[in-house]
Amino acid sequence: MNTPHPSALRPRLPSPLQEVEDERFTRHGVQLLLKRDDLIHEALPGNKWRKLAPNLDAAAGRPLLTFGGAYSNHLRAVAAAGHLLGCATIGVVRGDELATRPLNWSLTQCAEDGMRLHFVDRTAYRAKGDPQALAEILRAVTTDGQGPAAEDLVVVPEGGSNALAVRGCAELGRELRGRADVAAVACGTGGTLAGLAAGLGPGSRALGIPVLKGGFLGAEVQRLQQAAFGAHTGDWHLVDRFHCGGYARTTPELDAFAADFEQRHALPVERHYVAKLLYGLTTLADEGAFPPGTRLAAVITGHPPRPGGTIA
Repeated sequence: MNTPHPSALRPRLPSPLQEVEDERFTRHGVQLLLKRDDLIHEALPGNKWRKLAPNLDAAAGRPLLTFGGAYSNHLRAVAAAGHLLGCATIGVVRGDELATRPLNWSLTQCAEDGMRLHFVDRTAYRAKGDPQALAEILRAVTTDGQGPAAEDLVVVPEGGSNALAVRGCAELGRELRGRADVAAVACGTGGTLAGLAAGLGPGSRALGIPVLKGGFLGAEVQRLQQAAFGAHTGDWHLVDRFHCGGYARTTPELDAFAADFEQRHALPVERHYVAKLLYGLTTLADEGAFPPGTRLAAVITGHPPRPGGTIA
């Protein structure tokens, strides 16, 4: 299949680095910079572009199969990429009960972009990392007479984090070399942090703010770096205090903070990743975590969903 290279989508790279004046940082001698990865591409913003572009290139037009929940940003990004580049996509969606319900706005967008949706029960979904369970899912997807053969599918993990994605995210770190002392990012599956840390130069460190609770992410970042680079790479650490109860959870305090940040800086703040990152950095700055003179870059990985949309 003659599929266009992802660069044909004309991403805005390198993404802009924007200095903002915020007294909650300046009073501690910290310079706040916003790395506007949300402006890379309208349909594939932020780390979605950086993770997916290498996978799309490697797929070379073969059908993509990936995973996500009912409101998954990742599913929408893969569907949009497939639509724009002319390759088939299949989304394995968590929750077989959704198969008999009207599609929500997020899954509707996936379907409109040509993604074929396959719903699985939550037990099977949780087990998808097991090779036998994955094989069962692939059999179900490819033996109903509608899909391609299993051997033709390119499987991209939930959230898009694999060795290819991590190497793609290393470019984010390289774009910040010499421009930031600390580069911080909200973390879901760990791939962006793994690549960011690898791309930063000596003397700079990467900080990850997990948006899920459980304390498992450090081991996952280690695993991803091992897969991508063969070793622990770069100076990075996690601060696991700002997940607000877990994935897609918010609190009134976080919502108020995000609304205030939007008003101060005319920046739409996505609530489930970006707001937690910015809230965490503001708290850490107030606690003295960053020495005076620190250039602190916050990676803005995405923009809010359309009105009425949520993430789950």
